[in-house]
Amino acid sequence: MSKLVDWANEELNRLSQDIANDGDNSMQEEMNKCVLGIVKVFSEQGHSGMSAAYALGLIKRLLSWKPITPLTGEESEWNDVGGGTGESTQQNNRCSAIFRENNDNSTAYYIDGKVFSDDGGVTWFTNRDSRIPIVFPFVVPDQPEYVILSTQKDENYETRKSEM
Repeated sequence: MSKLVDWANEELNRLSQDIANDGDNSMQEEMNKCVLGIVKVFSEQGHSGMSAAYALGLIKRLLSWKPITPLTGEESEWNDVGGGTGESTQQNNRCSAIFRENNDNSTAYYIDGKVFSDDGGVTWFTNRDSRIPIVFPFVVPDQPEYVILSTQKDENYETRKSEM
């Protein structure tokens, strides 16, 4: 086994043991097998530091269902999903969080653009205000904008980009 596989196995075992201390870790044991299999394949590919970082960036986006090239807004990217409002709603087939109305790219929006917290960042939620208008070409961001709502009723909300 490679050093990476050995190290990953040890880390996964630690996680499994931590969970076992709190109760049943059978699901974690199964997840460990799955993740270790992926680590083995990655390790066998023999990446250098540069190619490993590049591959990891691509893998993270692909496994998160995020496109790796900008969305174009071309007609081939859209599927009609209705909407029940009398308008024709289309969903982007490369990113399921992108929509538009009436076949008009100027109405396109990203529903995962913002997440909100009303308790100082302890918990987060989305709502209709999470959507942001977009312009093509559009690069789907890795993360949403994190918005902490003011705890005082009449103040404007304050925003910050999370380093999460």
